[in-house]
Amino acid sequence: MIGVFDPKPNQAENGSKMKSIVSIGALLVVIAGIGGVAASRFTTTTPETETTDMANLTSLSAERIPNDLTSTQLPVQLTSFQDLEPIAQTEVRSETLRSGDTLTDLMDRLGVSRAEANKALYSLYDNELIDPRKVHPGLEVAAYVEETPSLEDPDAVRLVGMTVKAEREASLVVSRNADEAFSARKLHTRLLPTTRRVTGTVETSLYEAALQAGARDPQVYDFAQIYAYDVDFQREMRSGDQFEILFEEYVDERGRYIRSGDIVFAKLNGHATEKGYYRFTTSDDGVTDYYDESGQSARKFLMKTPINGARLSSNFGYRKHPVLGYNKLHKGTDFAARSGTPIMAAGNGVIERSSWYGSFGNYVRIRHANGYHTAYAHMKGFGPGIKSGRRVKQGDIIGYVGTTGRSTGPHLHYEVHHNGQAVNAMTLNLPTGRKLEGDMMDEFMKVRAEIDKMRGVGETEVLYAASITEANDETSVE
Repeated sequence: MIGVFDPKPNQAENGSKMKSIVSIGALLVVIAGIGGVAASRFTTTTPETETTDMANLTSLSAERIPNDLTSTQLPVQLTSFQDLEPIAQTEVRSETLRSGDTLTDLMDRLGVSRAEANKALYSLYDNELIDPRKVHPGLEVAAYVEETPSLEDPDAVRLVGMTVKAEREASLVVSRNADEAFSARKLHTRLLPTTRRVTGTVETSLYEAALQAGARDPQVYDFAQIYAYDVDFQREMRSGDQFEILFEEYVDERGRYIRSGDIVFAKLNGHATEKGYYRFTTSDDGVTDYYDESGQSARKFLMKTPINGARLSSNFGYRKHPVLGYNKLHKGTDFAARSGTPIMAAGNGVIERSSWYGSFGNYVRIRHANGYHTAYAHMKGFGPGIKSGRRVKQGDIIGYVGTTGRSTGPHLHYEVHHNGQAVNAMTLNLPTGRKLEGDMMDEFMKVRAEIDKMRGVGETEVLYAASITEANDETSVE
């Protein structure tokens, strides 16, 4: 939710050059972990992205190393040249691609001769593993070299191999063959799922508080999406509001963060609402949603704010019109945002109009069930495929913030009409989503109990312990 929670930009980390000698003892440990895979020097590994081990980490320190990682004999996935071909007394030199750099410039800083650098790099180009025209600043390269001093060049080194971190979940590995040529391959990282629980209190913004507690941008965005039907994050958040987020995260074998997963549980105790939501997939239709403890879906008929990263700039009601200069009923709600910010369909429906509409500029009107219509005005442009007669789902991108028509600056003018009458979207009591009953409610209660155990909620754990045991004997609960 960039913009909604007033985040501070992350500072880019500068590349640093380091040298370290790899000990023979450490290499023997690597060899033992790899087993027979290291013996097959030129076999490309296949990606594996799942494991049955999942940690239930609940401390505020939010450590990410999975439970029993050190005691369980997990297969090791090769991720670097040193893992693939461990060589004693190899010096490791690391560099990061800078703005304006070529890969050759980077290899120069690593101290590798142009002749060897070209051979190594072309092994990547020839196998189409990397496009030198599409590399970006921040690319990490680790070169494994042996010192080969001479009278002409006392600092000369021989390139043994190198690792290029081109993707978060994979590395490109280059190694020298017996014939002195170089070969390249792509190695995938084994992802281990963990769970993390963070809690905190809002002081200045939810974004800052959540990041300080140990969450990341995706969790803040997803948290806001879950509560998009309950909370106007611009007006209804208060200092002292408390939150809890239990979410999945994927790390490599060394416990290093690779990517974020889904929120499993979210809770907000604040001025606007006091409610928690559990992630649950209904078995009858396979739809994943978030439900409160009574089995009521978080979704509502229409979203309260169909835009992220916006500031509420004008309420529904009479006001002095900023262009016309006299009092007039403002039949919608205005959200100020940067030009180009995506605008979402507030609910499922059919587009009745998608065109220029007088003072509204670029305009979309959607017909929903039960006599409801929503309208979106002053847009810069329309979303892909948005035209009259098309059916859209809640959350689909229908256009982008602009300042077309009678407008003094980039914003979304959003209207809700019920049976032909304009209503205030911010105070509208909207119909709710699915309510779980019968067998679906029984399934949900078991999953809810499992999630509460992960949260460390003792009372629920005791209450549903027998049900969980019986369910696990029959089928796995995810």
